[in-house]
Amino acid sequence: MIFQKKNIKIILVVLALVGITSACSDDFVDINSQDENSEDYFNSEADYQAALIGAYDLLQASYVNVMLGEIASSNTLCGGESAIDVPGFQQIDDMTHTPQNDNLRDIWNWMFAGVNRSNYILEFKDKTDFPNRSNVIGQATFLRAYYYFELTKFFGDVPLAVDERLLFGDQNTVDRTPRAEVYAQIEIDLQFAIDNLPEVQSETGRITKGAAQALLGKVFLYQNKFGQAAVVLDNVIGSMNYDLVADYSTLFENDNENNIESVFEVQYTDVEGAGFGCLQCSEGNVAVGFNGPRTYNGPLFESGFSFNVPTQEAYDIFEDDDLRKDIAILNIVKFAEDNTDFNNGAGVTYTEGYEHTGFFNRKYIPRQGDANTGDQNLTNPNNYRAIRFADVLLMAAEAHNRGAGMDATARLYLNRVRLRAAQPEIMSSGSELTNAIYDERKRELVGEGHFFFDQVRTGRAAQEIDGFINGKNEIFPIPLIEIQLAGNRWEQNPGY
Repeated sequence: MIFQKKNIKIILVVLALVGITSACSDDFVDINSQDENSEDYFNSEADYQAALIGAYDLLQASYVNVMLGEIASSNTLCGGESAIDVPGFQQIDDMTHTPQNDNLRDIWNWMFAGVNRSNYILEFKDKTDFPNRSNVIGQATFLRAYYYFELTKFFGDVPLAVDERLLFGDQNTVDRTPRAEVYAQIEIDLQFAIDNLPEVQSETGRITKGAAQALLGKVFLYQNKFGQAAVVLDNVIGSMNYDLVADYSTLFENDNENNIESVFEVQYTDVEGAGFGCLQCSEGNVAVGFNGPRTYNGPLFESGFSFNVPTQEAYDIFEDDDLRKDIAILNIVKFAEDNTDFNNGAGVTYTEGYEHTGFFNRKYIPRQGDANTGDQNLTNPNNYRAIRFADVLLMAAEAHNRGAGMDATARLYLNRVRLRAAQPEIMSSGSELTNAIYDERKRELVGEGHFFFDQVRTGRAAQEIDGFINGKNEIFPIPLIEIQLAGNRWEQNPGY
């Protein structure tokens, strides 16, 4: 039985019992938690496990982080119905976003809700002892690190709280913490998780030692700590628990979740959520519904809202014989031509949305039969493959190449990914190999939310993203309401 999907309904009980942070609250601090709630809580492993499920729950809200990691990049256009459909997405696509962007505020609120839920457990980590305690605390510590990594990727300096919740009133005194210190705490947290988590959990979906190692390697890579990244990522690659799925075409299907390539996977379910008024409350992968073709009628797929549409350039980076090309990106014209016999010859039909390119993110697109309850746009159960083994191989290749110049090892890792896609091995070295690794990350990970941050951390964003301004758009603005809640003591990020 899969951990997250089995226990979804417990979350509602947990929230009622312990009053942990509301993901719908108006700012990043917890306006509900009271210290007295904890006097009668965290008295058993069951209490800790229930609160831990609540901390996991905000991972599902990270669907918007994934979408914007593509829309902000040169991989995709915003799309949608019109130029005013989800204005916050449109602004980020055009690099015209401001501190008054509802979608950026969602990321701030929802990720801080995850931090607070994790910290609520860690605040009382020593209250009660039980045999599985180190495992539970290791998972909570990883989750705090994950949420803070998302926050600092998007916003740079953010308020840092360790083993304590940010409560109402704290906004009057808390300051933004320099990004370097946030990263330092993330590293500490992930090392703790590595030391305390098992390589394999008894319930699928729970965080493992390998997930903590992979995320730590990614955190090192984002700081150009190539030597440290190479060491920890090599440990994941040397594990017997992970490998590439032989058939790439099956990788993102709903019946192939939590496979050997999945190092860390966000669990979704088709349980009915709270509707469009509380998208972060949905137990389904909201991004999947956003990505689908409008008013689609045809085989395999379902309709969606035509957001996050890949560009021609993103499609063309694949060679014609690359096995990933039409699995990663749906070429709707080609697909329609291949299915002209559908519906007694009527063929495949759909409505062209705003900024229609003819392409859709096939990895995360509504599929027939996946969503069996409620609104199919909110109840898609397709898990998000947050860290794949292929990503680990490519991160390690980059770390070895850009660090100590271990190009033989870098090529070995890079070519494992290429050979699965039936592509010839790369034999280059030095900067030419670096660029080959960058291109391979774009091909292998298109549609998975990593590309904007890859472009930023490698210094390529201004050359590749229309409207990107160096010294400004590397990070996003702090939501204006948060600065106002802090008594206007915080400085806005440069350029905003």
